[in-house]
Amino acid sequence: MHMDAKRTPYVRGRYEELKAPAVGGVPAQRLPQVVETVSQMLSTIEKGGLDAAMEYSRTLDKWAGESIEMTPEQMARVGDELPAELRTSLEAGSERTRRFADAQRAAMEDFEIEVLPGVVAGYRYRPVPRVGAYLPAGNFPILSSAFMTVGVAKAAGVGSVTACTPPMSPTGGNAAVLYSTYLAGADRVFVLGGVQAIAAMAFGLLGEQPVDMIVGAGNAYVTEAKRQLFGEVGIDLLAGPSEVAVIADETADAETVAADLLGQAEHGPQSPACLVTTSRELGTAVVAEIERQLAGLSTEYIAGPAWRDYGAVYWAEDRETAVELMDILAPEHLEVITSDDDWYLDNLSNYGSVFLGKWSTVAYSDKGITGTNHVLPTGGVARSNAGLSVSRFLRPLTYQRVERSATPELAPHVERIANFEGMAAHEFTAALRTRWFAADEQ
Repeated sequence: MHMDAKRTPYVRGRYEELKAPAVGGVPAQRLPQVVETVSQMLSTIEKGGLDAAMEYSRTLDKWAGESIEMTPEQMARVGDELPAELRTSLEAGSERTRRFADAQRAAMEDFEIEVLPGVVAGYRYRPVPRVGAYLPAGNFPILSSAFMTVGVAKAAGVGSVTACTPPMSPTGGNAAVLYSTYLAGADRVFVLGGVQAIAAMAFGLLGEQPVDMIVGAGNAYVTEAKRQLFGEVGIDLLAGPSEVAVIADETADAETVAADLLGQAEHGPQSPACLVTTSRELGTAVVAEIERQLAGLSTEYIAGPAWRDYGAVYWAEDRETAVELMDILAPEHLEVITSDDDWYLDNLSNYGSVFLGKWSTVAYSDKGITGTNHVLPTGGVARSNAGLSVSRFLRPLTYQRVERSATPELAPHVERIANFEGMAAHEFTAALRTRWFAADEQ
């Protein structure tokens, strides 16, 4: 995550790069071998059905169990082996995420307007009928993913939500991930991972119709499977490595800024972290502080390369320039730690989610404890798209109702336009109604 050469000429203020990324850019996501492997796997599973998907599960994930579906009784007991304190925290995250999603849904009301006398137009929100949620469970299982996907889909009114999560042993999945899925209210849960899980949901291999939409993060293979299946199913977004950016001024604390940058860098060795500051002193202090914190960080082997290769620090001459720079970066997560956070909130436009003040941290949202969603756009996509929310599972379906009296205000315009375009059938549908109207007048 660094300044885009195509856009920087349009920045009006002065800025300097205090720390440059060794690699920079958007980490490559579409490696040729990944694209080819996923394409072959999808083709094999589409032809071979669930048997082919299970063969991949046995080969790639060493699955040896009899059934991949978790029964309702199993799901009800899945949290028994977890520490009570962890269960309490997961329950809090699930409840808060659902509360925020329910409030979002309540604010989205059906709408109708009389465009002109006799012409009424409107829309009604209708949920996607069937959703599939992929819940990763690798080295760092993100336990709140189920809240953000399954739970939010249920808040939107989705009738059927199927969840898949990879095996973590020859006969079972990650207990904490499964407990989160239980709390989120999934209708069906399967211990199935990777491309084979995405394919099984998309092709309808799990005992019911294909899902209409697939959501949830995953590795490069899962992301590529979603990319290749887009169109056959809807998807949430194609997320790359997690990102964080911070806007800070001279009032910010270097230790806090450094900690929050590293808090996202440890997601993976390609996770970008960036600071834009109006204080040179803070910028240089943060660079030094990050090196100090890395020396004692257990995940230094991940966060260290991420900061070295994709970390950046920029000095901006004023807050207006800081906003210009950040709107170009369009980060997934954005923290604002300044003396006037509300000014930045009013003036920033491009980000996945923003965290205001030194008491906020991305980690609060990552773990589901503040209620907002952590499935967010990366790689500058926040310039055009938002993250996952209730609205992503709802379709505002329009309708119109036309009375006879409105015909003179509609049909002649359509006849003229369609005639000019040469679309005779369109012209006739309008002319037909003109004829009916005239006949009724006689």
